Amino acid sequence: MYDALSDSDCRLIVQPLLQWFRNTKRDLPWRHTYNPYHVWISEIMLQQTQMDRGVAYFLRWIERFSDVQMVAAAEEQEILKYWEGLGYYARARNLHKAAKLIVSDFAGEVPCDYQRLLTLPGIGPYTAAAIASVAGNYDIPVIDANVTRVYARLFNIGEPVKEQKVQKRLAEIADKLLPPGQARAYNQALMDLGGLVCTPKNPDCSKCPVAGSCRALEAATVPERPVVAKKRKIITEYWVAGIIQWNGKIYIQQRKNDAVWGGLWEFPGGQVTEGEPDNNVVPSILAECGLSVAFAKPITKVVHQYTHHKIILHCFLCTLAVERFEPVLRSACNYRWIKAEELEQFAFPAGARKLLEYIRVNQPNLLSTHF
Repeated sequence: MYDALSDSDCRLIVQPLLQWFRNTKRDLPWRHTYNPYHVWISEIMLQQTQMDRGVAYFLRWIERFSDVQMVAAAEEQEILKYWEGLGYYARARNLHKAAKLIVSDFAGEVPCDYQRLLTLPGIGPYTAAAIASVAGNYDIPVIDANVTRVYARLFNIGEPVKEQKVQKRLAEIADKLLPPGQARAYNQALMDLGGLVCTPKNPDCSKCPVAGSCRALEAATVPERPVVAKKRKIITEYWVAGIIQWNGKIYIQQRKNDAVWGGLWEFPGGQVTEGEPDNNVVPSILAECGLSVAFAKPITKVVHQYTHHKIILHCFLCTLAVERFEPVLRSACNYRWIKAEELEQFAFPAGARKLLEYIRVNQPNLLSTHF
């Protein structure tokens, strides 16, 4: 079905790509030493995260957790706080679990061995290959979304890249092209090419070091590659949440670990039908945590999107209706009454963070104190 790759074909791709990487590689902090701990943290952070944002979070993380022992010794809430804003919080919890295993089972050294890496929570085949090849320079190919796009264009693959036969073809290409002893440079070159030049939209083929070998460019099919499945329809959900004040403090509750955004803190509320959020917030809070509120003043509406869900969150400022401040936890596992200035110590999901940022910028006196 596909033409076999000759040694000449490989040279025409590999050598220009390596030279391009030597000349143009991005100055990324984990590339300064290729410390396995640094490479591991960067790989986990860059999943579902743009590079510039990932670098900023990486530098902040390393400043606080300079080695894996510090990660292992930290409380989960601090780990989540330093992860706040990156989303997909299971990554942070798995990273924390993995750090403890690295300390107990691997003498505090992040392994570069592919099979050992696969034994750690949160590390699958791609991440293990990336760490092994980039930190350890082991001859293991890496295939991520960037690499898939580059290969789909280079070889003008006209079938959906998620199909099993295409995945097999991509693996064969990656194995054949990987230059022995140069996995670190080659894999990073591919990822940089996909991230900087062979981008999903508006690729700059004039700057591509392997344009002369690109079959999609020759066939004028670059915009059509890779072939992907149709995007799933976005599901819109409507929620309400209340900042409940009592005796100078604010109520927050912690989500159960097995829930979406598990371990993070939130303001109580719930999902409602579209329309009339003002009429839904009081009964939603009562059903959520057993607290009865007598007053609900609209603050703002925030919008947050994750995976295939769009959340429209209507937010309210509330006061207790009765002198009862012991909640009945139903969907949460813990709660606190805290001062407004303590809010920054807790990790919140995106919707609540957007709400707090709105208050900080637009209504800084709303909670009677600075936070």
